[in-house]
Amino acid sequence: MSLLLRRAARALLVAALALTMTAQPVMAQSILRDAETEAYLHEIAAPIIAAAGLQPNQLDIILIGDKSINAFVAGGQAVYIHSGLIEAADNSNEIQGVIAHELGHITGGHVITSGQGAKAATGISLLSLLLGAAAMAAGAGEAAMGVMMAGQQAALGKFLAFNRVQEASADAAAIGFLDRAGISGKGMLSFFLKMRKEEYRYISSYSEIDPFMQTHPLSGDREAALSADVLKSPNYNKKTDPALDVKFKRIKAKLIGFMDDPTTALRKYPETDQSPSAHYARAYAWHRGAYPDKAIEEVDKLVASAPNDPYFRELQGQILLESGKPKEALAPLRIAVRGSRGTPLIASLLGHALVATEDPANLAEARDVLKVAVARDRDNPFAWYTLGMAYARLGDEPRAQLATAERYALIGDNRQAMASAEAAMARIPRGTPDYLRAEDIALAARGAASDRRK
Repeated sequence: MSLLLRRAARALLVAALALTMTAQPVMAQSILRDAETEAYLHEIAAPIIAAAGLQPNQLDIILIGDKSINAFVAGGQAVYIHSGLIEAADNSNEIQGVIAHELGHITGGHVITSGQGAKAATGISLLSLLLGAAAMAAGAGEAAMGVMMAGQQAALGKFLAFNRVQEASADAAAIGFLDRAGISGKGMLSFFLKMRKEEYRYISSYSEIDPFMQTHPLSGDREAALSADVLKSPNYNKKTDPALDVKFKRIKAKLIGFMDDPTTALRKYPETDQSPSAHYARAYAWHRGAYPDKAIEEVDKLVASAPNDPYFRELQGQILLESGKPKEALAPLRIAVRGSRGTPLIASLLGHALVATEDPANLAEARDVLKVAVARDRDNPFAWYTLGMAYARLGDEPRAQLATAERYALIGDNRQAMASAEAAMARIPRGTPDYLRAEDIALAARGAASDRRK
């Protein structure tokens, strides 16, 4: 469910596609995994999720590597947030407003019911195409085109009207969630002002937009509808915990350093800025620009200011590892793992560094670290890949095949998942947990492959 009113032509194209295609969430976009960002998003979202009547530990906040200002839900208990939205926000409260809105879609069942709107709209569109074909067969080409265009316009209007109702409903729910969580709705309103500015980038006046051809109510209209409820809330002037906004600035700087062109990131955070956030952004920018010495120089300043910060140590270890210095990366990564209480993403990085040393003495530790990491977070293909390498180098080929099967299953390669799982089953004792897991992967992959052939 987009929060951004996009360019009119783009909106029409997306809506037209929505009439003929089922949703395939995030298929063309990359998911960004980062321990610090995920911890921050869950921290600011937890009270809102609870206020929505959901379980915080059962709902995922997933970061998408896309610089557009967008957030959406796509079925299940997961909220997807584009990195560009975080870059566009000014504080944690604005992101909380976005999350509250998306939770309104989840609790409202809008991903399910939107199919009903699409179904009705598709019926109109198909009917118009059939009428148009009949007119063409009768030799009335111009009339046929008019019938088809009118029908498609009606279909589009009906589908978009359905979405507008959902957006308004999600807005109202969001205000209730924020209120019950004791969080100000001020950020939600201020973020809508950014959306209005985004609209003005593409049009010269509101008169150019047909409000009945928008998937979302216009930002100004949404702001007006919500202002009364937000202003009367006892939480309106409640301040966000300053510690959250310190974390926000770090996350925003990290994403800019990682996602922006290095030159752009360095321009946004010049050398004159000696704040921790600026050091963070420049470290990522220099690293991405293949200047490891400059990147380490920035990280060293961060570490000097907070030697036990697990995320500074994680970045220090990552830069050393990716600069071909895996042995030097071990010490900071061990500190990062301890400081983050064994966060799986950081632990998997330590496991990778242990394998990359090519020292046989480190392989058993790498295996053990990675086994714990994937047990706590199974959605990490690279961790499974590295665990497979550790098993293989330790001479445990059957479990190397099982780890490989896990990786292929996770990335959707059913043929390779089935082959690897069956290879593991051939050499793992029957009835053991590993054998049963390999069997499950093989059966699931075989079933998925069979479904695709139908």
